[in-house]
Amino acid sequence: MDISTYHLILWIMAVMGLFVFIALYSVDAGYGKFRTNRWGYSIDNKIGWVLMEAPALVPVIVANVMFTPNRLQLLFMGLYALHYVYRSFIFPSLLKGKSRMPLAIIAMGAGFNTMNSSLLCASIVLFPKDTYTDLCHYAQHWYFWVGIVLFFLGMYTHMKADHTIRNLRKPGDTNHYLPKGGMFDYVTSANYLGELLEWTGFAILLCNPAAWMFVWWTAANLVPRAHAINLKYRAEFGNEQVGNRKRVIPFVY
Repeated sequence: MDISTYHLILWIMAVMGLFVFIALYSVDAGYGKFRTNRWGYSIDNKIGWVLMEAPALVPVIVANVMFTPNRLQLLFMGLYALHYVYRSFIFPSLLKGKSRMPLAIIAMGAGFNTMNSSLLCASIVLFPKDTYTDLCHYAQHWYFWVGIVLFFLGMYTHMKADHTIRNLRKPGDTNHYLPKGGMFDYVTSANYLGELLEWTGFAILLCNPAAWMFVWWTAANLVPRAHAINLKYRAEFGNEQVGNRKRVIPFVY
């Protein structure tokens, strides 16, 4: 991949993200709370998450085999891989219940994760423009520390929200509950807030267009879904129970 092809793909992905953002305000992605049979054949949710998220790790492995990343580049790819090890293996292993995931959703997610990961790895090891050369020098800039703090704050928020959602029900209970506590006191999709914080921190840390394109795609996928979840909670539990909680950004949206 040369740099012109890299930038062309980034522009195409950015435009596609806009269409996804608009479409998801009309069509609910058919997994989790919104799974329906019209999305086609489905498989066990745990296997589905592995098949959808694990492909993001492949370009990271390839980049480390084909190139010789320095300490700073290893740090960037390590943070990225840390998230996807959690999403690919730890998160699915902790899931409860017998939910299913459509193969169509798995295929789309795996395709995006592979492409996105390839672009990010290319931005780290192929097109750094002599920016990612020395860890000690890079760490002297404000965006290094702001990015690191936001990344781990987002990861903590994300994982804590996942834990809250997993434990809403006791064994054998089939009732639905409104998540409460932590950032759920401010938004109805605290897990999505965590992901947005994570990747915004990552983009600030890297300061490159591929990382910011990932933030855009994360928002394009999660913000409309957070809107749909907020509406679903209000229909199920009533406006009084949901209160003034926003969708995904505290006090804003």
